Amino acid sequence: MGIQTRQATDDPAAIVEAFRRDGAVIVSELVSTALMDDVAGELRPYFDKDGRRTENDFNGYSTLRISGILAKSRSSALLAGHPLVLRMADEILLQHCANYQFGSLTGIEIQPGENPQRLHRDDGIYPVRMPGMEWQISANWALDEFTIENGATHVVSRSHRRREPWPPAAEESVQTPMKKGSVLFYMGSVWHGGGANKSNRPRMGLVNTYSLGWLRHEENHYLMVPREIAETYPEPVRRLLGYQSHGGFLGWYEGHPDEVQL
Repeated sequence: MGIQTRQATDDPAAIVEAFRRDGAVIVSELVSTALMDDVAGELRPYFDKDGRRTENDFNGYSTLRISGILAKSRSSALLAGHPLVLRMADEILLQHCANYQFGSLTGIEIQPGENPQRLHRDDGIYPVRMPGMEWQISANWALDEFTIENGATHVVSRSHRRREPWPPAAEESVQTPMKKGSVLFYMGSVWHGGGANKSNRPRMGLVNTYSLGWLRHEENHYLMVPREIAETYPEPVRRLLGYQSHGGFLGWYEGHPDEVQL
């Protein structure tokens, strides 16, 4: 069973419907290739300097990874705060929380010769599961064209409906090639994994996750993005970084605009 590809001009309600049904959906060429080039150019020095710090059996030994993206690329805020991305997060997450936040923002560049990543669920970082409740969603942006040959992400369609804790067989997954400027949405409970890069060129992506506002962030944005940088972003982005309370009580402090008067 495949993953649907929708167009940026499609009715957002139809995109959300496909997302809910299959647990994943691609929106083709949602942003310009020029924006993708800007983000990739801003991230390039950090990939080259720090990209190998997280090499291990899970992340791979021919894949570069970087975090703290909003401290490294201002252009990436246009992806992280894109209206359609927030619409998808609104639809899936707000039924279970007062507001949501960035879980993590991760640049990933799969190099030639990398092996396929094992299938996994991103929400496995949380030690509990509640049927019918998604802890997070992901937006995987194609900074390069994603192809079968260069490691397009593997996704197991509708696996967000499965309860078993072990991964499906690799043969159940399908790859999700997409054009540069496209985005793959998938639920935190969907089984997926990076593909093998059998081409002679790297492929770069940016994976942004959005989690329920009452959960602990996966990435500590307060430490990864210095406050003097966070303060320069628009309020919606600052809030997604965690500069907000949840429901007025969780995470409040004196003088905060969300403070509840008792």
